[in-house]
Amino acid sequence: MTKTIFLLAAASTALFAVPAAAQDTDTSNFTGFRVEGLVGYDSSRPGSSADIDNADDLDQSIDNVNYGVGVGYDVDLGGVVIGAEGEWMDSSAKTDYDTFGFTTFGVSNIKAGRDLYAGVRVGVPISSNTLIYAKGGYTNARYDVLATDNTTDTRTNIDLDGWRVGAGIQFNLTKNFYVKGEYRYSNYGRGEVNAPSGLESDRFDVDVDRNQGVVGVGVRF
Repeated sequence: MTKTIFLLAAASTALFAVPAAAQDTDTSNFTGFRVEGLVGYDSSRPGSSADIDNADDLDQSIDNVNYGVGVGYDVDLGGVVIGAEGEWMDSSAKTDYDTFGFTTFGVSNIKAGRDLYAGVRVGVPISSNTLIYAKGGYTNARYDVLATDNTTDTRTNIDLDGWRVGAGIQFNLTKNFYVKGEYRYSNYGRGEVNAPSGLESDRFDVDVDRNQGVVGVGVRF
């Protein structure tokens, strides 16, 4: 995680190291309301305070494709573009069903559910068609949990609250259409169990790491 934060901090520093060089770049291609479709790779695992390190090198991660939509609004602050954005994502990441071993997360079968994000991004255009940016904000994720004693299966949902940071590059195909590539890291520190009956647990501490790489295609209005 330290390495991840260092790389993102370096990317953020780079953003603010070049605004003077970007003063003459037309930022109008990067401002206004935008909508985008997203697809990529999603990986979740217990965080550093919860890792199970053993001689068998237990694989605790769940990995698969994620997909969803995002919206945002960007403004020009004089060579720097800043915007608010939000996302709704879903994921196909899950453990293999195993009523005896539960070898991945140790206590249950897990499937990643919907993934919500709201935050800001700050970018610097390096040409009239290319923007590099860093982002950060709040994320809320849902994981579907199936626990069993090999006789009775119990299904619940766990909602997790956390923070997200990321960095990426956006390339305008035309004035209104663009593509982008982005890496983001999320850490969830608080959780709440939602039972099928509708009852909710007290909030509790957790430590879950999530790494995602996505590509997007968007339209700007």
